[in-house]
Amino acid sequence: MADTPGGTEIAELAALKALAQPRRQQILQQLTLHGPATSAILARALGLNTGATSYHLRELARYGFVEDTEGESPRRERWWRAVPGDRRFPPRSRQTPEMRLVMDELNHYAYAADVELFEQAQRAGTTDDFAYSRSDIRLTEAELAEFFEEYIALLNPYKRPEGRTPAGARTVHTRLMAFPTPAPAAAAPEGAS
Repeated sequence: MADTPGGTEIAELAALKALAQPRRQQILQQLTLHGPATSAILARALGLNTGATSYHLRELARYGFVEDTEGESPRRERWWRAVPGDRRFPPRSRQTPEMRLVMDELNHYAYAADVELFEQAQRAGTTDDFAYSRSDIRLTEAELAEFFEEYIALLNPYKRPEGRTPAGARTVHTRLMAFPTPAPAAAAPEGAS
């Protein structure tokens, strides 16, 4: 993983494959949502066995996505936490064909999990703390890159450690999907079947 001014780019294929594995995505999401946990706690929450969960945690730790956390329990249990950060992926133009397949799998799972999480929260919600917006804007490629960096800069002040988080605050998921509208399909010539 390479640190860039805008974040940490994950370009190593092995790291991307580690992150793209669906069970690891579930584990990472669980740690992000609910904080540090042991492999046994994660296994129960996700319906997995502890051996497989431990293996997946070690693989995520190998690439810096999770880490051991000290002091969570007086017993000798191993606690894990998600490592926060601004993780970025290489733009599509710099991805190899194999990397594109892995990124497609990673994105497919991540987007589906995000939608499911939103729908669960919406069904269970009794408050008005759902922010949703869908719009179309007209941008050049350079403007889109600038817009993205401004969006990240807007979020960063709210990515506070637990000790600096106001009482009553809770984790709020934000997702930005910005992509050019696909070109319309060419109409078939008249008389063609």
